[in-house]
Amino acid sequence: MRNLFLTDSCKETQLHAMNPQSWLQVERGKFSKSSSHSTSSIESLIKVAEPPILPLFKPVDYVEVLARIHEELESCWPHERSNLYLLQFQVFRGLGEVKLLQRSLHSAWRNASSVYEKLIYGAWLKYEKQGEELISDLLASCGKCSQELGFLDVASQIPLENSSVKLTDECICGVPQVPTTVFFQIKEEKIACERQKIAALSTPFHTMLNGCFAESHLEVIDLSENGISPVGMRVISEFSLTGSISDLSVEILLEILVFANKFCCERLRDACDRKLASLVSSRQDAIDLMECALEENAPVLAASCLQVFLHELPGCLKDEQVAKIFSNVNKQRRSIMVGQASFSLYCLLSEVAMDIDPRSDITACFLEKLAESAMDVRQKQVAYHQLGCVRLLRKEYGEAEHHFDAAFAAGHVYSVTGLARLACIKGNKLSSYEKLSSVISGNPPLGWMYQERSLYSEGDRKLEDLDKATVLDPTLIYPYMYRAASLMRKQDAKLALAEINRVLGFKLALECLELRFCFYLALEDYKAALCDIQAILTLSPEYRMFEGRVAASQLRMLVREHVEQWTTADCWLQLYDRWSSVDDIGSLSVIYQMLESDAAKGVLYFRQSLLLLRLNCPEAAMRSLQLARQHAATEHERLVYEGWILYDTGHCEEGLRKAEESISIQRSFEAFFLKAYALADSSLDPSCSATVVSLLEDALKCPSDRLRKGQALNNLGSVYVDCEKLDLAADCYISALNIRHTRAHQGLARVRFLQNDRNAAYEEMTKLIEKARNNASAYEKRSEYCDRDRTKEDLQMVTQLDPLRVYPYRYRAAVLMDNHKEKEAIAELTKAIAFKADLHLLHLRAAFHEHIGDVSSALRDCRAALSLDPNHQEMLELHRRVNSQEP
Repeated sequence: MRNLFLTDSCKETQLHAMNPQSWLQVERGKFSKSSSHSTSSIESLIKVAEPPILPLFKPVDYVEVLARIHEELESCWPHERSNLYLLQFQVFRGLGEVKLLQRSLHSAWRNASSVYEKLIYGAWLKYEKQGEELISDLLASCGKCSQELGFLDVASQIPLENSSVKLTDECICGVPQVPTTVFFQIKEEKIACERQKIAALSTPFHTMLNGCFAESHLEVIDLSENGISPVGMRVISEFSLTGSISDLSVEILLEILVFANKFCCERLRDACDRKLASLVSSRQDAIDLMECALEENAPVLAASCLQVFLHELPGCLKDEQVAKIFSNVNKQRRSIMVGQASFSLYCLLSEVAMDIDPRSDITACFLEKLAESAMDVRQKQVAYHQLGCVRLLRKEYGEAEHHFDAAFAAGHVYSVTGLARLACIKGNKLSSYEKLSSVISGNPPLGWMYQERSLYSEGDRKLEDLDKATVLDPTLIYPYMYRAASLMRKQDAKLALAEINRVLGFKLALECLELRFCFYLALEDYKAALCDIQAILTLSPEYRMFEGRVAASQLRMLVREHVEQWTTADCWLQLYDRWSSVDDIGSLSVIYQMLESDAAKGVLYFRQSLLLLRLNCPEAAMRSLQLARQHAATEHERLVYEGWILYDTGHCEEGLRKAEESISIQRSFEAFFLKAYALADSSLDPSCSATVVSLLEDALKCPSDRLRKGQALNNLGSVYVDCEKLDLAADCYISALNIRHTRAHQGLARVRFLQNDRNAAYEEMTKLIEKARNNASAYEKRSEYCDRDRTKEDLQMVTQLDPLRVYPYRYRAAVLMDNHKEKEAIAELTKAIAFKADLHLLHLRAAFHEHIGDVSSALRDCRAALSLDPNHQEMLELHRRVNSQEP
């Protein structure tokens, strides 16, 4: 979704349309070998799109917002909790924290105070878990299921109407006692009813039959003009006696419902409402009955129809009839359909609609409804900013400006990006620049502010802003891409590649891989270009390049014509080399190529999933793991992949069960390895170490390749270290190194350190740094084995290679604190917290604030940290301690 939110402003950096054939000849050997490239040819190929305006809630100080939410959750009414968790979800979504936002959604579902909220958050969790149907099926096969994903018994969640009519046998207005039976005539038929039972249905009936009206005298009352049939009236008579309605057609029930509303028969209306709700079993049923539910104020029926629609997201929003129901419903009818949960409903619907097509009328309409439903200032910030993004995308500039302005006025500073883009579209770049300058001067500076301001300046001033953006938030990819493209246009390919590799070293962004692919094309390094495009296709098989104009798969076919093809044996050798040198992108590329052969695909997809997890691409990893299961050659192999799927989604016990089931069919390396891995991770019992050792030894006795045996030896070494069997651990690590499992240097270094040989430990880590292509973690580990000056150097290198690793910031802050430089220590942590929501950083900063007596700041950090992990024991203790100090 985020890539679609590109605007038309300041497009000097946009990619051009191109025909791949124009720069890549298909016949191998017929391209130019010239090492020099004209500036114009490079310009036509290498362009960088301006950063999108994200339709997300992005407060300037997310820590303060999370802390305030946590504080409100401690004291709010139960019915307010789900809305607070929804706001927490919006904060985490703006931070890109997928696991945390899903937890917030689950908390909102768990704290739902009405059936409507249960339906909405249950459907939202189901939507967020799209593609995980297999996991639900596997859990079901193990006897577990997710409550939030099933259908609710809506009727049981909505209380029964408890209305009654006070009856009297006294004569009213001097009317003598009348017969106990009354006949209602409907056309030619008369239906006998018990007068006082009918009178008890509603005040109007009681007044009609016992009051001062002419009907109170009559034995026969004509109801022919009141829209009820003889069949319907007989049902009403029966209901007046028994209080229940038998099974009837929808048409008769609707007829009785309308009649019940006309004569204010609340119990009858409620019974019809519930009976109709029980008949909703399909989308068409829900479409047919929702209008009547809203017209006749039938909340149980409306909620049942809503449940069907929500359960079928996102598909049902492509149904014009469903979309029309949600689009046309007014405020009064919304209360019937969804109670007080209108904002939550349209939050969900607008997100789904944006994922389908952010430019559509439906998306804009849902966001308008969201804005109408916003009750407080924070909800207005969310709604107006998203609406501004969509209006801008639709080129409705006047309305976009109005909504961005409303969001900005409500306190959503990030919405200034929309106002600046609109000013630029109007030709007023200076105004855009000034808007951002004003925001920078009036708020704590953030990376996105300088990135955005750079769009409205040129030359050195632009580069200064981009450099400042990277310093403040190194996770922003646009500055790296712009600098790299600028260097490439100056024909400084080495520096251009170094710049784009900086970000690819810690963030595998598709846009960055695409840009590097273009660099390699310009340099005619087709082998490297093929590697990158195969990595792109691994991450996103349907990816389209050059602003969506060309399928990546098409470009791959063209590039491949210029690269020598490998045999299966060559591929295995290449994979072995890349895996050993910790070249994860290169390994992905080789596996992608191997999958085209007749090799065992299950094994290859499994290896692919391991690499993707290492590259922090969990969604792609899960997709590969599911493909491994799909292509498993045997049942015992399939069970292993099912076990990993369950383990990776937090279902360790069920994963263990799958491993045992696989072993019962056939002893295999992967089954024993899975069982050992899951057992070591899940058991707190020290005695289980012997079992893990035995399992890994069994795994090593089974056939496998050296890549996996190296991993097993490495894991076995770790278990021996935990058991203080250092010689055995060293033997395992050395054996792993002998088959080129490079990461074993780290384990061996730990053994040498525990053997009081710090220099040997340092040397082992140095070997790993020299061999590994991705070596930030190696520098971090080596820092533990050297003096303070070298430690500082290594940790500075870690931050340069991977600014998302938090240990270096914590170490530097601790050193500053030891040297009584409290402000500098807190500033070091604050720098990282600005772009990385991390419990340990917040915990340490809270402790620093407590140490210097800043109780309010310490309490704020405690509350924000507990938003990240509500059950962290050390954090809870610090929070209790700090809270007791608050005046």
